[in-house]
Amino acid sequence: MSKVSYYTAEGLKKLREELSYLKDVERPNASRAIGEARDKGDLSENAEYDAAKEAQGMLEMKISKLEETLANARLIDESQLDSSKVLVLSTVKIKNQTNGMEMTYTLVADGEADLASGKISVNSPIGRGLLGKRVGEVADIEVPNGILKFDILEISR
Repeated sequence: MSKVSYYTAEGLKKLREELSYLKDVERPNASRAIGEARDKGDLSENAEYDAAKEAQGMLEMKISKLEETLANARLIDESQLDSSKVLVLSTVKIKNQTNGMEMTYTLVADGEADLASGKISVNSPIGRGLLGKRVGEVADIEVPNGILKFDILEISR
Protein backbone atom coordinates (compact mmCIF):
# COMPACT_ATOMS: atom_id res chain seq x y z
CA MET A 1 0.00 0.00 0.00
CA SER A 2 1.42 3.34 -1.04
CA LYS A 3 1.45 6.39 1.16
CA VAL A 4 -0.15 9.58 -0.16
CA SER A 5 1.97 12.69 0.39
CA TYR A 6 0.86 16.28 0.06
CA TYR A 7 3.04 18.84 -1.70
CA THR A 8 3.02 22.48 -2.63
CA ALA A 9 3.26 23.38 -6.32
CA GLU A 10 6.93 24.27 -5.74
CA GLY A 11 7.64 20.90 -4.08
CA LEU A 12 6.02 18.95 -6.91
CA LYS A 13 7.96 20.95 -9.49
CA LYS A 14 11.25 20.07 -7.74
CA LEU A 15 10.35 16.37 -7.70
CA ARG A 16 9.49 16.40 -11.40
CA GLU A 17 12.72 18.24 -12.25
CA GLU A 18 14.79 15.73 -10.29
CA LEU A 19 13.07 12.80 -12.02
CA SER A 20 13.61 14.40 -15.42
CA TYR A 21 17.31 14.97 -14.65
CA LEU A 22 17.79 11.36 -13.52
CA LYS A 23 16.10 9.99 -16.65
CA ASP A 24 17.53 12.41 -19.22
CA VAL A 25 21.07 12.92 -17.90
CA GLU A 26 22.05 10.28 -15.34
CA ARG A 27 20.49 7.25 -17.07
CA PRO A 28 22.40 7.84 -20.37
CA ASN A 29 25.60 8.45 -18.38
CA ALA A 30 25.17 5.12 -16.58
CA SER A 31 24.58 3.29 -19.87
CA ARG A 32 27.64 4.94 -21.39
CA ALA A 33 29.78 3.91 -18.38
CA ILE A 34 28.63 0.30 -18.76
CA GLY A 35 29.42 0.35 -22.48
CA GLU A 36 32.90 1.74 -21.87
CA ALA A 37 33.60 -0.86 -19.19
CA ARG A 38 32.29 -3.65 -21.43
CA ASP A 39 34.70 -2.58 -24.17
CA LYS A 40 37.65 -3.19 -21.84
CA GLY A 41 37.52 -6.95 -22.18
CA ASP A 42 36.69 -9.96 -20.01
CA LEU A 43 33.56 -9.16 -17.98
CA SER A 44 34.17 -11.88 -15.39
CA GLU A 45 37.16 -9.98 -13.97
CA ASN A 46 36.13 -6.44 -14.82
CA ALA A 47 35.57 -4.48 -11.57
CA GLU A 48 34.77 -1.32 -13.51
CA TYR A 49 31.92 -3.13 -15.31
CA ASP A 50 30.57 -4.49 -12.00
CA ALA A 51 30.69 -1.03 -10.42
CA ALA A 52 28.94 0.55 -13.41
CA LYS A 53 26.18 -2.11 -13.33
CA GLU A 54 25.72 -1.57 -9.59
CA ALA A 55 25.54 2.22 -10.06
CA GLN A 56 22.93 1.70 -12.79
CA GLY A 57 20.88 -0.51 -10.46
CA MET A 58 20.97 2.13 -7.72
CA LEU A 59 19.96 4.83 -10.22
CA GLU A 60 17.02 2.76 -11.48
CA MET A 61 15.91 2.15 -7.90
CA LYS A 62 16.03 5.89 -7.19
CA ILE A 63 14.04 6.64 -10.37
CA SER A 64 11.45 4.03 -9.43
CA LYS A 65 11.07 5.44 -5.90
CA LEU A 66 10.70 8.98 -7.26
CA GLU A 67 8.08 7.82 -9.79
CA GLU A 68 6.14 6.14 -6.97
CA THR A 69 6.36 9.28 -4.84
CA LEU A 70 5.05 11.39 -7.71
CA ALA A 71 2.25 8.91 -8.44
CA ASN A 72 1.07 9.24 -4.83
CA ALA A 73 1.66 12.99 -4.53
CA ARG A 74 -1.28 15.31 -4.11
CA LEU A 75 -1.22 19.06 -4.66
CA ILE A 76 -2.37 21.14 -1.71
CA ASP A 77 -4.82 23.92 -2.53
CA GLU A 78 -3.60 26.58 -0.12
CA SER A 79 -6.74 28.70 -0.56
CA GLN A 80 -8.88 25.95 0.99
CA LEU A 81 -6.87 25.61 4.21
CA ASP A 82 -8.33 26.69 7.56
CA SER A 83 -5.97 29.18 9.21
CA SER A 84 -7.57 28.91 12.66
CA LYS A 85 -5.64 25.73 13.43
CA VAL A 86 -2.29 24.21 12.51
CA LEU A 87 -2.39 22.24 9.25
CA VAL A 88 0.04 21.34 6.48
CA LEU A 89 1.56 24.59 5.11
CA SER A 90 0.74 26.51 8.29
CA THR A 91 3.46 28.80 9.54
CA VAL A 92 3.43 28.52 13.31
CA LYS A 93 5.13 30.70 15.88
CA ILE A 94 5.71 28.73 19.08
CA LYS A 95 7.32 29.42 22.44
CA ASN A 96 9.15 26.78 24.45
CA GLN A 97 7.72 26.92 28.00
CA THR A 98 10.98 25.65 29.51
CA ASN A 99 13.47 28.18 28.14
CA GLY A 100 11.20 30.88 26.69
CA MET A 101 12.72 30.54 23.22
CA GLU A 102 10.44 31.47 20.33
CA MET A 103 10.62 29.66 16.98
CA THR A 104 8.72 29.86 13.73
CA TYR A 105 8.21 26.79 11.56
CA THR A 106 6.28 26.01 8.41
CA LEU A 107 4.82 22.50 8.31
CA VAL A 108 5.44 20.80 4.97
CA ALA A 109 5.47 17.33 3.41
CA ASP A 110 8.41 15.04 4.16
CA GLY A 111 10.08 15.70 0.82
CA GLU A 112 10.04 19.47 1.31
CA ALA A 113 11.37 19.59 4.88
CA ASP A 114 14.43 21.81 5.35
CA LEU A 115 15.18 22.82 8.92
CA ALA A 116 17.69 25.48 7.82
CA SER A 117 14.86 27.39 6.12
CA GLY A 118 12.35 26.75 8.91
CA LYS A 119 10.40 24.01 7.11
CA ILE A 120 9.65 20.91 9.19
CA SER A 121 7.84 17.75 8.20
CA VAL A 122 4.28 17.23 9.40
CA ASN A 123 5.46 13.71 10.26
CA SER A 124 8.28 14.88 12.55
CA PRO A 125 7.61 14.73 16.32
CA ILE A 126 7.16 18.53 16.50
CA GLY A 127 5.04 18.61 13.34
CA ARG A 128 2.73 15.85 14.61
CA GLY A 129 2.45 17.57 17.99
CA LEU A 130 1.45 20.89 16.44
CA LEU A 131 -1.16 19.58 13.98
CA GLY A 132 -4.70 20.61 14.88
CA LYS A 133 -3.66 23.05 17.63
CA ARG A 134 -5.05 26.59 17.81
CA VAL A 135 -3.56 29.87 19.02
CA GLY A 136 -3.40 29.88 22.82
CA GLU A 137 -3.23 26.09 23.14
CA VAL A 138 -0.25 24.17 24.46
CA ALA A 139 1.34 21.42 22.39
CA ASP A 140 2.89 18.58 24.39
CA ILE A 141 5.54 17.06 22.18
CA GLU A 142 7.23 13.82 23.09
CA VAL A 143 10.94 13.77 22.33
CA PRO A 144 13.60 11.21 23.31
CA ASN A 145 14.48 13.00 26.57
CA GLY A 146 10.95 13.78 27.75
CA ILE A 147 8.05 16.00 26.86
CA LEU A 148 8.44 19.54 25.57
CA LYS A 149 5.63 22.04 26.01
CA PHE A 150 5.12 24.74 23.40
CA ASP A 151 2.66 27.63 23.51
CA ILE A 152 1.04 28.30 20.12
CA LEU A 153 1.50 32.05 19.64
CA GLU A 154 0.53 32.62 16.03
CA ILE A 155 -0.71 30.70 12.97
CA SER A 156 -0.46 32.07 9.44
CA ARG A 157 -0.30 30.92 5.82
